[in-house]
Amino acid sequence: MASATSSTVDAQSGGTDIHLPDTAQDLVKILVTGPFGVGKTTLIRSVSEIRPLHTEEQLSEASAQVDDLAGVRDKSTTTVAIDFGRISLPGDVVLYLFGTPGQERFRSLWNDIAYGALGALVLVDARRIDASFDVLGLVEETGLPYAVAFNTFPDAPRHHTPEQLRAALDLEPTTPMVTCDAREANSSIDALLALVQHLIDHHPPEPR
Repeated sequence: MASATSSTVDAQSGGTDIHLPDTAQDLVKILVTGPFGVGKTTLIRSVSEIRPLHTEEQLSEASAQVDDLAGVRDKSTTTVAIDFGRISLPGDVVLYLFGTPGQERFRSLWNDIAYGALGALVLVDARRIDASFDVLGLVEETGLPYAVAFNTFPDAPRHHTPEQLRAALDLEPTTPMVTCDAREANSSIDALLALVQHLIDHHPPEPR
């Protein structure tokens, strides 16, 4: 895997070019995960250079009984299988992004979606930190290296220090923790680059 560099990619969100770049050398499967309503679909939509695949459905009265809408009252849809997108990074690295459903009731899909992934980007909402515990536990159970990205919501608390946030999530010192705006391509790409650099640092590529 090539070394990650600073973000210079302009994502063509909703693009129609489905062909891989001729220079692509490293094809990497990445999970984009996190609790319900944290912005996974939005992030994949913002960075994908192909038209992203979404499996969103309208929230129903039945799902409202099992999906915790605290902090996300305006949300009207939810992913019921996967989101999928693709982004080419500097260094001839191509990421295949698989967004996972955030609710416990879709846990049975996890092993199938996670199969073959090299790492995970875990999105966290600072307004609902405790909602991330189950997903983080699941990622750690699989042994996947991961990075944490706090998605910046307008009404998120601003008084927490990075040290407090890291402690609240009980993160290892080596686990990358960044902030991003899932609506913005470059911000989201920088979060993905933090994960890629983490994978490079802890899982160096084999000699070609």
